[in-house]
Amino acid sequence: MTDFSPTDPAPLYELVTDVKARAFLQAMGRPDGRDMLYRMSGSVYARVPADALAPAIRHGQKLFGMEGYNIRRLHREPDSNLLHVLTREFVCYTDPADPSTPLREWANPLDGRVYPVVPINNDAVNLGPFPITPDFRGFPCREVHEDWVWSMDIPPRTDLLETLADDFGLQGGVYTTMEMFDFYVNQQEARGRAEGIPEGAMRVRNSWTRSGPWAPFMGLAERDTHGGHLVYHARAWTLDGVDDLEPWLRKEAGAFFATAPSAPGPNQTSWSSFHAKELDGGRLTWAQWCEANGQPVSS
Repeated sequence: MTDFSPTDPAPLYELVTDVKARAFLQAMGRPDGRDMLYRMSGSVYARVPADALAPAIRHGQKLFGMEGYNIRRLHREPDSNLLHVLTREFVCYTDPADPSTPLREWANPLDGRVYPVVPINNDAVNLGPFPITPDFRGFPCREVHEDWVWSMDIPPRTDLLETLADDFGLQGGVYTTMEMFDFYVNQQEARGRAEGIPEGAMRVRNSWTRSGPWAPFMGLAERDTHGGHLVYHARAWTLDGVDDLEPWLRKEAGAFFATAPSAPGPNQTSWSSFHAKELDGGRLTWAQWCEANGQPVSS
C-alpha cells in the first residue's frame, strides 16, 4: 500500500471515475504531486481605439515578444477532499524580432523617456480549491477532432485604488482585464493515462489570449491614452520541469521560480507584484516610480 503525505493529490485523483475529468486534472497538474510546467511563447500588441496614438503607437503594433512559463503542482488540503492548483509564473518581455533576447529597457514614444523593463513575476497564481468526489467532472469539455478541449474565460477586476492606495494611471483606479484559455488534450493519450497514477506530465497544448492595461513599467497611463491597452496572444505546452527549459530562460527566472508554491496563498497580478517589488509595498507611488526611472532618450 502506498504511503501518501497529507498534501499528496493522488488519493483524491484516484477517487475520480470519469476519464475526461481525470484528463482535466492532468491538464491542471501532475497527479503524483510533482511540479509541471507550461512553457509560454507569444507576442504583445497595442490595441488603440480609433488608432488615436498614431504614429507614436499604432493600433496593432507588435511591442514585445513574450517568453516564459508557469510552474505548478496539485496540492491536497490536509484531511479534506479539496484540491488546489498552486502556481507561480515568470515571463520575459522580449525583443519583437528575437524571442530569445529579453528586453532590459523600453523607449516610451509618447513621453520620450526610457524605462526599465520588469518581467512578469507573479507569486502566486492559484486556482481552486476544487471539491473532489467520485462524480467530479471538471470544466465543460468539447470534442474537436481527436482532441478534448477545455475553455476558461476569466474577467479579473480589482479596485487598485482601494486595495493598494494607488491608481496606477488606470481609469478610476480599477484594473480590468480578460484572460481566455483553451486546453487541448489528445483523447487517445488521455485514455491511455486514465488508469492508476500516471508518470510525468501529460502532453497538453494551450492557447491564451489576454486583454489588459499597459504593463506598469511602460510609464503609460490608461486614462491618458484614449483607452489604449495591450493584447497578449500566446501558446503553451507542458514540460516535466525546469530542466526541460532553454538555459537562457532558466537563468533569467532564477532559483525562486524553479519550483511551484508548496501551500495555498494570496494571488498576485502584474500590478500587485509591481506594487510589492518595485514600489516597495507602497513606499513609492506608481507616478513616483515613473518619474524616478524614466530617463530621457539619448540623442
